[in-house]
Amino acid sequence: MNSTLKINQNELLFSKADLKKLIFPLLIEQLLTVTVGVADSVMVASVGEAAVSAVSLVDSINILLFYIFSSIATGGAVVAGQYLGGKRPKDSCRTCDQLLNLLVIVSVAIMILMYVGRGFILNTLFGRIEPDVKHYADIYLLIVFANIPFVAIYCFGAAMFRAMGNTKISMNTSMLMNVINIAGNAILIYGFHRGVEGVAIPTLVSRIVAAVVIVRLLKNQSLTIHMSEKLNPKLEGEMVKRILCIGIPNGVENSLFQLGKIILLSFVSGLGTVSVAANAVGNTVCTFQCMPGMAIGYAVVTVVSHCVGADRYDQAKYYTKKLLKITYILMIIVNVVILALLPEVVKLYNLSPETGALAEKILTLHGSFAMVIWPLSFTLPNTLRAANDAKYTMIVSVISMWTIRIGLGMLMGAYFNLGVIGVWIAMIIDWFVRIIFFVTRYRNGKWMNLKLI
Repeated sequence: MNSTLKINQNELLFSKADLKKLIFPLLIEQLLTVTVGVADSVMVASVGEAAVSAVSLVDSINILLFYIFSSIATGGAVVAGQYLGGKRPKDSCRTCDQLLNLLVIVSVAIMILMYVGRGFILNTLFGRIEPDVKHYADIYLLIVFANIPFVAIYCFGAAMFRAMGNTKISMNTSMLMNVINIAGNAILIYGFHRGVEGVAIPTLVSRIVAAVVIVRLLKNQSLTIHMSEKLNPKLEGEMVKRILCIGIPNGVENSLFQLGKIILLSFVSGLGTVSVAANAVGNTVCTFQCMPGMAIGYAVVTVVSHCVGADRYDQAKYYTKKLLKITYILMIIVNVVILALLPEVVKLYNLSPETGALAEKILTLHGSFAMVIWPLSFTLPNTLRAANDAKYTMIVSVISMWTIRIGLGMLMGAYFNLGVIGVWIAMIIDWFVRIIFFVTRYRNGKWMNLKLI
């Protein structure tokens, strides 16, 4: 991809040392974030497969909400990053204040909506789940939905620190959050023999602590991007519009993506507890398989938004190529290791032999293709988003998700009798479709004419 690019090394906006400082904490942070999900599912496995399925179902909604907040926060990070690239730090700080106001309002409204719609979620959205799964899901849902505003605030803080290239702070906050979560799980599940509430309560507490810590850190007035000493809850129309110009398409893309996964979960739930549990383990462990790409995707947003703000599209291309190479190297290493250890990984979940065998098939399929095609499907489009081409990525992603991953997935699962494996095969076909459109868009250069500020 543009391998003939020649850049004056003395003019680079990010040195090799800068990239290391940016990428390494992001990798650790993503590893820690994934660890939360794995720790929850492994520890709750001692309660039974029904509990594993319940936590997976409710967490599918939590992940949906996280993507919404993360998408809006990414919009703020792109705007703030472009301002920094354009040498306008005061406007970056204004972006910070407005992003917090926006996310607090949106998250509180969503939390209320989730509690009001609890019955619909359990009885309709999750499909025909078995009574014990529904019971556990109800308990878990009642507790963890209280963390919604705190997740949004954490997303805000992490995005602002990433925008200024200070990923070490969000890494340390994530580490604190993980310690609280895992320690709480161990105490309540193994010490007090609690059920799914033993997983839910530490999750809530850890999110509250993370939100408080990251807001206090952003109050530091010496930071390049910081919150105002006295917050003004008033929304500024123009600034919010800039944030949402990226945040809405990105949010629609990610939320519909996750909603599609929930619909597929509902479809899988009709295939029986074995398929649901194997799918749940697959969804958890596969995040490890994609972890390097997700981490470097955040780095792409930071680096490319700075380049765009400085009108250095040559460097945007240079860093895109460089970061994709790093992504491929890390994805191959991680997936080879996971595939080699897969039997031992699956044993951690205490699954029945049938469920364990199915989970291994799912993860072997996913990992084999993830290291080959995932980066071009999901890391590359972050260059487009950072250049304000988020509408294009949204359109491609939504159409491909709903026609290929969902439509073809159900067709292969039900009519071709492939079951849950058919759903995962369709997902990989969806990746190929995305690559065709994203690589074409990157190569034709239309994304270089859409600067936001």
